[in-house]
Amino acid sequence: MLGNKINLLGYDVSTLPIKDIVTESLSKSSIYVVNTINPHSYVEAKKDYEFNKALLNSDILIPDGSGISLAAKVLKKVSLKKIAGFDLFQETMQQLNETRGTVFFLGSTNEVLLDIRKKAEIDYPNVKVEFLSPPYKAVFEQSDIDSFISNINKKNADVLFVGLTAPKQEKLIEKIKEQINVKMVSGIGAVFDFYAGHVIRPSQIWLTLHLEWLIRLIGEPKRLWRRNFISTPIFLKDLGINKISLLRNR
Repeated sequence: MLGNKINLLGYDVSTLPIKDIVTESLSKSSIYVVNTINPHSYVEAKKDYEFNKALLNSDILIPDGSGISLAAKVLKKVSLKKIAGFDLFQETMQQLNETRGTVFFLGSTNEVLLDIRKKAEIDYPNVKVEFLSPPYKAVFEQSDIDSFISNINKKNADVLFVGLTAPKQEKLIEKIKEQINVKMVSGIGAVFDFYAGHVIRPSQIWLTLHLEWLIRLIGEPKRLWRRNFISTPIFLKDLGINKISLLRNR
């Protein structure tokens, strides 16, 4: 146990409730990087040095996945509530609404971003929404990155949300975090589409049953099959190996 964190499979994962995470992040005088970790990102980071570095360098890693909650129970005997990227988004927007803050969305299409702004004007009327849809590229050139930094800093935003899917978003955050003037930055991937209404998020009953992954898989099998049928078994194998190692070392 490290303060308000526990080490799970090499990553220090926050045990704080979401409200405290956001409050702490927005109160810092310098930028605070809040990223998410789930079984798929854990597996992808094993073979991607830059992604691994970005996750390890996060100021806070939130447990975005039932598998991470399972790891906390199996390895540390700690009850750790799953915090989805959508939970982080909602709490952040609520707090910005109270302080009349500004949020910048980087990622997705102009159509999605415009729908986010329209919905936020109703849900969070005191929050100023700025955004930029980046060019679709497998790897951004330095000129692209410089443009992102310039656009973000011009808007004096309190929070930057990056929606480029993992690991692209986390690696971009790692590259630009020292050059952007925001209080908090986070990669929240699918939340852009969820909030804009372009992809329907599973209902609360599936979230409660920890079956959100199944409903999303049914809806987007081509995009999500790998994380469920390849990443999940690898994660569970590593979890089992770590548990056996703990038992042997007692």
